[in-house]
Amino acid sequence: MRKRASGILMHISSLAGNYGIGDFGKGAYDFVDFLYSSKQSYWQILPLGLTGFDNSPYQSLSAFAGNPYFIDLDEFLQDKYLSQEDIVKTDFGADPNYIDYGKLYFNKMSLLRKAYSNAKKIIMANLIDFYNKEKDWLRDFSLYMALKKENDEKAWYEWAEEYRFIDSSEVLEFETKNQDEVFFWVFTQYYFMKQWTSLKTYANNKGIKIIGDLPIYVAGDSADCWSNPQIFNFDENLLPKTIAGVPPDAFSDDGQLWGNPIYDWKTLEDTRYHWWLKRFKHSLILYDTLRIDHFRAFDAYWEVEYGEKTAINGHWVKGPGLPFFNKIKEEFGQLDIIAEDLGLGSEGLRKLLQDTGFPNMKILQFAFNQEDSDFLPHNYDKNCVAYVGTHDNHPAMAWLETAPKNEVDYAKRYLKLDEKEAYNWGILRGIWASPAYLAIGQIQDFLALGEESRMNEPSTIGANWTWRVRESLLNEELAERIADLTMLYARAYD
Repeated sequence: MRKRASGILMHISSLAGNYGIGDFGKGAYDFVDFLYSSKQSYWQILPLGLTGFDNSPYQSLSAFAGNPYFIDLDEFLQDKYLSQEDIVKTDFGADPNYIDYGKLYFNKMSLLRKAYSNAKKIIMANLIDFYNKEKDWLRDFSLYMALKKENDEKAWYEWAEEYRFIDSSEVLEFETKNQDEVFFWVFTQYYFMKQWTSLKTYANNKGIKIIGDLPIYVAGDSADCWSNPQIFNFDENLLPKTIAGVPPDAFSDDGQLWGNPIYDWKTLEDTRYHWWLKRFKHSLILYDTLRIDHFRAFDAYWEVEYGEKTAINGHWVKGPGLPFFNKIKEEFGQLDIIAEDLGLGSEGLRKLLQDTGFPNMKILQFAFNQEDSDFLPHNYDKNCVAYVGTHDNHPAMAWLETAPKNEVDYAKRYLKLDEKEAYNWGILRGIWASPAYLAIGQIQDFLALGEESRMNEPSTIGANWTWRVRESLLNEELAERIADLTMLYARAYD
C-alpha cells in the first residue's frame, strides 16, 4: 500500500544560485531544507540530461549523461581549480531570475574547461576509475561529444561518412589522438554524478525522495542514436524513416511534431531490451521514483513520416506493451513508477495501466471543461498522482486568467475558491484533499506566480525553460503554510 504523501515540482535549473542557472550547490540544499520544513516527502524534477539547441530537457544529447550546467562551481573554488577572479570576470547573464543559455554555453563551459585543465593531473586516477566503471555508456557519450566539437557542433548525421559509425577506423584513430578532449567530458560526468549523489543522499536522509523524469524518446542528435543506430527506425543513410509526435490535442491544432526518432521495437525485443535495461538501471541510481513521460507510447505511439511539417498526417502503431514491462520487472523487481498517461487515451492504454499497476496522472486544470470529468478530484482513485498542472501547463493563477469563463466559474464553485483564502491555496487544497495517494504542486502555484513563471509552452521555442525562483520567496512563512496544508490532509511525513 502506498502511503499518502505530497511533494513539490521544481527543476534544478529553476533553483536560486550565483552561476546563471540552478545547480547542485547551496540553493539545492536550501531547497531540500525548505521541503523538509514544509513536511514534503517528494521533490519532483525534470530530466537531468544535456540540453540541445532549444534548451529542452526532453531533447537531450544523451539518455545517460548529466547536464554540466548543474555542476556547482563552488567546489572548484574550494579545491583551487578555479579562482575568485575567474568567477568575477565571467558573465553568467544579467538577470538572476532568468537563464541565459547562450551565456552558459560559452562562459560557464569555459570555466569548466579551465577547472579541468587545472585539476586533471591531480584527479586523473579518479577519472579513469569512473570511466572504467561507467564505460558502457560513458565511452559512447564522451567520444561523441569530442567528435561533435571537432565537427563544429553539427549533428552526427551531418558529419563526414567515416565518422558516422562509432567503430570505424577513423573514429578509433580520433579517439586515440584526442584523449584529452574525451576526458574533459568524462570530467563533467564525474563531477555531475559526485555532486548529484551527495545532494540526493542529503534529501533521502531527510526523508525526501526524488521523482525523476524518464523521457521515452531520445533526440536525433544524440550519442544514443549515433552509437546505437540499429535500435532506431533509420534508413540506409542513417536518417529516420519516421519521427515521433502526438496528434492534434488541447495544446495544438496541428498536433505536436517532436521530431525524435522512433525505436525499432522488433530489434529491441530481439536483444531482450538490452539498451532499455541499461537505461533503467542508470535511472534507478539517479532517482527514487521514475515518472515515465509519454507512457501511452508503450501501448501505441503516433508515427509521422520524416519530412512532414506537422503531426497531423501520422498514424498509430502498436508499442511493446506489457511484455516490455514484464522484462523490466523481471530484471529489477517491483519499481516505483508514475505513468504520464496524458493526451488521447485508449482502451489499450487503460489496460496497460491496469496490468502494470502503475499510478497515472490527474491534472486539475483539465477537470472543468466537461461535467463529471475523470480529472475532478471526487473521481480519483487512490492509485494516482494528482497535479494542479505540470511544467507544460499554465501556473494556476495564469490558468484562472486565461481559461474559458465557464471553466473558471465551474472551478470556483467546485473548489469553493474564496479570495480571503487566495485562489492558489484553494486550488492546491483541491488536490491535497483528494483521494490520490500523492499530490504534487509546482512551486509557482504555492507562490501565486503568473504566466511569467511558466516553464514550457508546448509547440513553441525561444522563451521556455528559463524561469528561476527568487531565493527570498522560499521563506519560513511559506514553509509553515505548506506544512499546515499537508498535515491537515494527512500527507505529512511521520
